[in-house]
Amino acid sequence: MKKILLIEDNKDVRENTADILELSNYEVVTAENGKIGVELAEKFRPDIIICDIMMPELDGYGVLEQVGKNSTTSSIPFIFLTAKTDRAEVRLGMNLGADDYLTKPFEEKELLEAIASRLRKSDFLKKEIAKNMEGLNKFMDEASQYSDLKSLSKNYSLKKYNKRDIIFREGDNAHSLFFIEQGSVKTYKGTETGKEFVTGIFGPGDFIGQLSLLNSKIAYVESAMVLEDSELCTIPRDDFTKLLYGNSVVSQKFIGMISNNLMHMQEQLVDMAFASVRQRAAKALLELYDKNVILDKPNGGLGIPREDFAGMIGTATETAIRTLSDFKDEGLITTDHGRRIIILNVEGLRTVADF
Repeated sequence: MKKILLIEDNKDVRENTADILELSNYEVVTAENGKIGVELAEKFRPDIIICDIMMPELDGYGVLEQVGKNSTTSSIPFIFLTAKTDRAEVRLGMNLGADDYLTKPFEEKELLEAIASRLRKSDFLKKEIAKNMEGLNKFMDEASQYSDLKSLSKNYSLKKYNKRDIIFREGDNAHSLFFIEQGSVKTYKGTETGKEFVTGIFGPGDFIGQLSLLNSKIAYVESAMVLEDSELCTIPRDDFTKLLYGNSVVSQKFIGMISNNLMHMQEQLVDMAFASVRQRAAKALLELYDKNVILDKPNGGLGIPREDFAGMIGTATETAIRTLSDFKDEGLITTDHGRRIIILNVEGLRTVADF
């Protein structure tokens, strides 16, 4: 049963509204002023808050501000009740983060529809999406239920790629977003000297190509190559654009799904600017280890070409090899006959990465 916190200073309105909600199978807690309402929001942890604007002790704007500052209540959907229809007042509430507003007096149907709509949005945003094709297709199916996204493609299929296949090249027309179901992929940029700067190593559950699709030149800003036999799903640019701009609720969820790689890239650039080669090498090894990217499971080895590893940490291949040799001498790693890197001391690498 969904829980609703109703904050309203008018006793008749409060009691009548609570009766309507309880008869509609909601669990309801009421507060006669904003101060009590804020206290109940933290204790009751409602699924949605309905709040009057003009109240003693603390008005609705103050309630919204305070619940927004608390990490345990900040994501709760918030609907304002107002006796005024002043556009500026409504705009102020929406700018502060309110999800909706109802003008008093309101119809029972209007109230219940507003609550149902906000709860559906909240449930959709909270839902965990599995990082595989089943999860992706389920997300697309749910997104297509919104009227403005009915034309989305459904049931994306997988395409197999062999080791060293090029998925896209820097400068090519950016036509698709790619989702990795199996295998591993590196993205890289060419330098003026003809070398490669590896911008990322990605594995199952990761997206690639999103930065390029946002590029105004409509061209891939980097290249992508398969590092081991892989299976990828292609999401057309048209669908990407609809998911990003077609519906605000879906957009919030979609951005969260594809943004982790962007944050990782930002961290990489900071490391390039301020971290030592040893730190960058240790962080790169730990990242590959933690993500099980290019992991030879029987032997526990990381089978990444030395030139790719050098590009990943932004240094010359010779420097990367020398750093790995130092790590080997220090007992942090070893290598097998196939030159796979076997990590011996994870905590030791974390110490190098942090200091």
